[in-house]
Amino acid sequence: MTRKTKAATAATAATAAQATAAEPIPVAAAAAAAAASAAADLGEMWKTLAGLQIPAASLAELQSNYLNQATALWNASLQGSLGDQAQAPAPKPLADRRFANPAWSANPASAFMAQLYLLNANTLQQMADKVEGEDKARARVRFAVQQFVDAASPSNFLALNPEAQALALESKGESLSKGMQLLWDDLQRGHVSQTDESAFEVGRNVATTAGDIVFENEFFQLIEYKPLTDKVFERPLLFVPPCINKYYILDLQPDNSLIRYAVAQGHRLFVVSWRNPDASCAAWTWDDYIEQAAIKAISVVQEISGAKTIDTLGFCVGGTILSTALGVLAARGEQPAASVTLLTTLIDFASNGILDIFVDEPSVKKREATIGLQSPKGPGLLKGQELGSTFSMLRPNDLVWNYVVGNYLKGEAPPAFDLLYWNGDATNMSGPMYCWYLRHTYLQNELKIPGRLTVCGEPLDLGKIEAPVYVYGSREDHIVPWEAAYRSTQVFKGERRYVLGASGHIAGVINPPAKNKRSHWLGPSAALPATAQEWLATATEQPGSWWTDWSEWLAAHAGAQKPAPKAPGNRKYKAIEPAPGRYVKQKA
Repeated sequence: MTRKTKAATAATAATAAQATAAEPIPVAAAAAAAAASAAADLGEMWKTLAGLQIPAASLAELQSNYLNQATALWNASLQGSLGDQAQAPAPKPLADRRFANPAWSANPASAFMAQLYLLNANTLQQMADKVEGEDKARARVRFAVQQFVDAASPSNFLALNPEAQALALESKGESLSKGMQLLWDDLQRGHVSQTDESAFEVGRNVATTAGDIVFENEFFQLIEYKPLTDKVFERPLLFVPPCINKYYILDLQPDNSLIRYAVAQGHRLFVVSWRNPDASCAAWTWDDYIEQAAIKAISVVQEISGAKTIDTLGFCVGGTILSTALGVLAARGEQPAASVTLLTTLIDFASNGILDIFVDEPSVKKREATIGLQSPKGPGLLKGQELGSTFSMLRPNDLVWNYVVGNYLKGEAPPAFDLLYWNGDATNMSGPMYCWYLRHTYLQNELKIPGRLTVCGEPLDLGKIEAPVYVYGSREDHIVPWEAAYRSTQVFKGERRYVLGASGHIAGVINPPAKNKRSHWLGPSAALPATAQEWLATATEQPGSWWTDWSEWLAAHAGAQKPAPKAPGNRKYKAIEPAPGRYVKQKA
């Protein structure tokens, strides 16, 4: 944005903030002048950013449209301000939920400011869409515009937010006092609170399914869950959750717990609970996570259960880790998996939506030089709060500014919500592991290429995994786009099934059948065409959760039923402590 545009926008905001209903003419005049100035200068913004340009014809059209809309907005404001107030139409609530409160439409200055902001925001987003250049650079421009637009909303500032101002007057300043206290508390925590964190405790009212820790090393604890049925399938089931989050997203509450659901279906369930790395873990590598965690967990489950083959499930990065581990074992001539379930997992990293904009050669080299094995200061940690902030900025209005306004400007503490409590329970990552993952998956997309990578001393070929694979994607997932999840079906060679669920990365996965919510899509046959869109063209939507489809598929690979074990572990692997264990309670 040019200095002239910035000054004009600031002048608009300042004038509107100082205005009252009794002073409509100065407000409208200043805002109209700012709009005209912005229209003249709008084309200069980002014209040459990173060598990118907007075609002259497109730019002229945007400028013309902007000026026309700004003029119409100005005229409408004049009509409402200067016309006969008895005949003037009642103010309408603005469509954007940030300005839905009547306080915005009741005050002409605030209404005009909000409408001008929305016009400016829409024009900037259109400008970003018109930029010519390489796809990743254009995506970064769009992302940067969205961040700027969302941060600049007048609703985010007390001086410009009539709803927060009215609340402060009504409460005689109490809302501001509470807001300052909430701000201070969040400064101590190091993040914006999205829920009442005091309302939850791991092991007390989240992660409560009964079980025991039956093995632990420095990387993970292994939980074995107490059976809920008299008989269990002969093949045990192992869950490998993502190491960038804590496992209990799969066990939030009894009525939405995938862990409890699997146990209730008669599976002898084991779950990896990752250690939250501290400074002593900074040198952990990708090979360590594969050999000392995933492969070790598979081996221990085999020993405890006595089963030669086991059913396995990986969620998100946990699915990438699980697949890599099974690929390493396949190279060693071992096929321990009777089945593999991959939930919102990336194997082929060719196109991964918004996350791609964060990864290029310079950014990966910077990470390697600061926290990787070759760092001059030695390997370090990627702090959990940094990773959490990145994910929050993918949806800034929902996960950042909504809470800034509610918590600090209105003094309203966020309500208790188990999913958001989990979301804020950050985990660190070891730098070398993270750097390897960035370079060889997101940047170079080598995991899918047979023989390209050597992991744990073995040439990796995921096509050599002989187990049948169940692949799940979420249709509105912004972290693992469903088309990217589908591409996994083209990497594995055996029996494969793809299922598409409604909603996003978490809500799509955590969708218990009893709630009868959302839907899922199934293909008409076992055929899996080359592209996701080809598959979707013949798929049919089914009501309710995908869990029942998965449960039926899994039962076909779980073997016969036998009496449930009376105690956890075995003679070699005895219960260490009750679930959920110590590791999941460690804070970043």
